Amino acid sequence: MARKKLIAGNWKMNETLPEAVVLTQEISNIFEKDWLETVDVCICPPYIDLKPAKTVLDFDHLGIAVGAQNVFYEPKGAYTGEISVPMIKEVGCTYCIVGHSERRTLFGETNEDVNLKAKALLADGLSPIICVGESLEVREGGAYLDYVCAQVRAAYAGIAEAEAKDTVVAYEPIWAIGTGRTATPEQAEEVCAAIRETLTELYDQSVADTIRVLYGGSMNEGNAEMLLAMANIDGGLIGGASLKAQSFVAIVQAAL
Repeated sequence: MARKKLIAGNWKMNETLPEAVVLTQEISNIFEKDWLETVDVCICPPYIDLKPAKTVLDFDHLGIAVGAQNVFYEPKGAYTGEISVPMIKEVGCTYCIVGHSERRTLFGETNEDVNLKAKALLADGLSPIICVGESLEVREGGAYLDYVCAQVRAAYAGIAEAEAKDTVVAYEPIWAIGTGRTATPEQAEEVCAAIRETLTELYDQSVADTIRVLYGGSMNEGNAEMLLAMANIDGGLIGGASLKAQSFVAIVQAAL
């Protein structure tokens, strides 16, 4: 089944408000609107940059989506420092990253947290980009497929078939994030295919065939074309390369 590719830029904790406006405008200036007929594109700035980035895109009538990098699963309450799904929806987000390895490793997020966040996003009509991936230790131990597929099962626990179709999975091998070390296309395809097989087990083939699986480990303009040529890689969750307009747009072009 031909799935429309998705290129999502994760800015992480980078870009002040003025810098975010400049970067978004630079992307807009070199972006061809008709590309969006072939590929979906999303940028995920820090919370405080979401509204100004969305304003730039709206002013330029450019249909690049905006997503958040994280969210809390309660709609409101005494949760100091957290941001809710209704808040990011009001800003104009249509996507939100959940379960990024940095959230799991640095901030102790669990599979249960990821599941609750995904459910909260789906309940309010937003699409979660559910991140899964293994450490170098797990990779070298040989059990990486079992490990990643267990993360997928946990993330989708209690999510109905109709809602699952609105999700995205991002495979991000931790050993390849920000290290400059990228999984080979064959390594990435092996895991992405296993993820789709797991989704088939959880739902059925038709549902699994609608869910996009992205690769998210140091994808850049030099390797994007080879990775995106793989049958089960439906796009990329881009880190460092998303902070340079020319590089990010070049990856989008590789997905056309």
